[in-house]
Amino acid sequence: MNKSISIRELKLNYGNIEVLKNLDLDISEGEFLVLLGSSGCGKSTLLNCIAGLIEPTDGQIFINGRNVTWEEPSKRGIGMVFQSYALYPQMTVAGNLSFGLKNAGVAKHIIDERVNSAASVLQIQSLLGRKPSALSGGQRQRVAIGRALVRDVDVFLFDEPLSNLDAKLRADLRVEIKRLHQKLGNTMIYVTHDQVEAMTLADRIAVMKGGVVMQLASPQVIYNTPANKYVADFIGSPSMNFFRVTLDGGMLQFGDLRAPLDDYPFCGDLRPQDAWLGIRPEHFIFGAASNDADVHFNTVIELVEPMGADTLVWASFSGQTLRFRMDGQADVSPGAIIPVGFNLHRASLFDFDSERRL
Repeated sequence: MNKSISIRELKLNYGNIEVLKNLDLDISEGEFLVLLGSSGCGKSTLLNCIAGLIEPTDGQIFINGRNVTWEEPSKRGIGMVFQSYALYPQMTVAGNLSFGLKNAGVAKHIIDERVNSAASVLQIQSLLGRKPSALSGGQRQRVAIGRALVRDVDVFLFDEPLSNLDAKLRADLRVEIKRLHQKLGNTMIYVTHDQVEAMTLADRIAVMKGGVVMQLASPQVIYNTPANKYVADFIGSPSMNFFRVTLDGGMLQFGDLRAPLDDYPFCGDLRPQDAWLGIRPEHFIFGAASNDADVHFNTVIELVEPMGADTLVWASFSGQTLRFRMDGQADVSPGAIIPVGFNLHRASLFDFDSERRL
């Protein structure tokens, strides 16, 4: 597949502070890539470098094979949607959509065609005569997306476009953005700190920390086989449970428990060492069925959070807090002691010092 964007050895320093560290990234034509990470990880900075809003300290950026590292944003062939709607309050929706095209000297019939096409795709035809003050937050963000669409470019950049919306609107517009990508097939790069947005939207996710991409893979790979303990902990809600364990002689030592490592996918490559064992909340087995699991024990329930379809349970074992995801109809209450277990083919093991996946 052709590369839409290539980033080579990109660096950005502010004085002695390294914001982006020798970053390499290839994005395929038509791909939906999500840059995911906590505040300060460098995801928005990277997006702004691609857009041309920030000049990198070193490295190169290519869009459709053309080196655009030092080109003006208007020359890069991109459309950008920001966290804030940034609409002109005195203009109608149609005026906001057409403003950039008018300034670029695009012919009126082409402007009308593009505005009507974008309005149709985003289902805002009935809003073209309104001003932003008469729109809801979701409608304003649709207009902001439409303003990028009318540029008729190959690459769209989204900088946390849904973070100002309430939960219901965020979920609705997330679906619309995914439909938009499926319909248009353009390359899209989307910045977010919300892992649900990342998992549901992305073809691939780049999980970032400290200006470095910690893992770049599909949502399924990142969720099921995280490359390191940071990614494993960041992805998932509640996050993965971690236990300090010892690996020795093909056995896993977990507190007072011992279990054979035969079912762990890479058991043949494991040397004797201390490690972190991670297990996701939904991968625990409860009740009598737990007796057949690779690792099983009794735990004390501390807190129950009914969520409707699921019930989140906080418990303790050997002085450590555990998080389980149970069926929404599970009959559990604080103070109860229940048998739980898990199988090692569902688990992840990480080197204790480097925290890389074993």
